[in-house]
This record gives sequence, structure tokens and C-alpha cells, in this order.
Amino acid sequence: MTDPVDLIKSEVVEDFPQLARFVLLRSLWRGAIDGWSVPGSLDQLPAAQRLLAAGAEREDLLRLVRAVAYDAVFVTLDELDSGGDVNVSGVEAGWVVMESNEDGSPTGRVLSGLHEDVLTMDPSGRDGADLWQ
Repeated sequence: MTDPVDLIKSEVVEDFPQLARFVLLRSLWRGAIDGWSVPGSLDQLPAAQRLLAAGAEREDLLRLVRAVAYDAVFVTLDELDSGGDVNVSGVEAGWVVMESNEDGSPTGRVLSGLHEDVLTMDPSGRDGADLWQ
């Protein structure tokens, strides 16, 4: 996990939106990845029910769905970080992830490199190590 003191220094000294990055990445971990750890989550998936009935270990399935969720989050953040589709020529459209104020208005501070830090925002402090066991 990233040192909170370093994040605060970066926010203040470099005017980098560290708090917004932290909140977004931690929210993705808690919802999209760790949300599968909530009791009963696997039971909502018919395929998981069939695999469990066939003798699959619940912990193995849980690791699998969390690893797939992590990969989906990582790929999505990487795409957002790219700012546009480099595989489509002649298209002049792009995007940016930007911090906003409480009222939703943009601050002008861009959240970039999100995919680079998502692993370090694992709330367990294990940098996702349990996803690939």
C-alpha cells in the first residue's frame, strides 16, 4: 500500500489529486473485486452453483471471480488512462478521468496512471497476492 504521508505530500506539494485517486481505486477494490467475498455472492451465479455442485472448492471459485474482476478493473483503468483508442485511426475523440468538487464540477486535476496503482490499493495490504494463489 502507498504511504499515506507520501500521498498527502504529493497532494499538497505537487497539486496531484491523490485523495481522489485513493477513493476511486479503493472503491473499485471494495465493490468490484472484494464484493465477491460477501457471503452468497457466488450463489447468484448459475455457473458457480453448477461448479460447486460438481465438487469445485468455494475458495477456488472465489479466487477465480476476484481475479477476473481485478483484471476487468485493470483493463478498464488502462483504457481510461490511454485517453483514446489508439487502434482507431481518424477518430478524434478521447476521454479523461478528472477529480470533481462536492457539487460535481471538475477541478481540472486529472487522475492519470490509475492502472499503475490499482494493485497497491488492495485494502488487505497484500497487493492482490491472494488473487493468484
